[in-house]
Amino acid sequence: MRQRVITAAVALAIFLPILYVGGIAIELAAAALAGVGVYELFRMKGLAILSFEGVLSILGAVFLVLPAERWFPFLNEASGNFLLFYLTVMIILGFSVVSKNTYTIDEAGFPVIASLYAGVGFQNLVVARSEGMAMIIFAFFIVWSTDIGAYMVGRKFGKRKLWPEISPNKTIEGALGGIASALVVALVFLIVQPNLTQHNIVVMLLFTIIFSVVGQFGDLVESAIKRHFDVKDSGTILPGHGGILDRFDSMLFVFPMMHLLGVF
Repeated sequence: MRQRVITAAVALAIFLPILYVGGIAIELAAAALAGVGVYELFRMKGLAILSFEGVLSILGAVFLVLPAERWFPFLNEASGNFLLFYLTVMIILGFSVVSKNTYTIDEAGFPVIASLYAGVGFQNLVVARSEGMAMIIFAFFIVWSTDIGAYMVGRKFGKRKLWPEISPNKTIEGALGGIASALVVALVFLIVQPNLTQHNIVVMLLFTIIFSVVGQFGDLVESAIKRHFDVKDSGTILPGHGGILDRFDSMLFVFPMMHLLGVF
């Protein structure tokens, strides 16, 4: 427990100033986190990150995260991050030709998905921060309140398993408690910050239900990945907490959904 508290305190001491400063600082931090996320996926699968596909997968994630107008000014206006990412996909797929099909499209699929999973998630964290600090805080509050509510309600009232094959400790009652907790926190936040978005408070509360559900599903997805690879944590970079994907699994789903629904 002490180790978890110390790790959380150190991580917050590093991450909060970066979030506050924003701009280049958050872009580089998000790119680094995406790279670590890709590394953790490769590690879980037992693949070497210092390989052609590992390096290209990290590059693909970084290409997705860094804003093209600042970091890749050589691109024309019709191009963008996705085309740079697709360049890495073409090279990975091209290796099936160079290797005379000993490296197959099935094998190429993993580094591509790893790039997308980590890259798009952290890309949208950067986009959310560009809309202001309040947007980031809102997203984190929704995820944190969902986690806390799900844990507390599930521990006291949980009886029916939510998805025992993937995460045996999660319950339906806990999931509903997480949604209720997120709604309460969102309501208070939106009263304090009424101009957070162009959407009215009723729409934002409806969106909050979606974000809470999506965040819990993101957590389950990462649990499914770990169960598939038979590992306890995605990594060891955060002592007592696991890896970057363990801490950001919900965020990697919530931020893109917020963007998709036009919250930012």
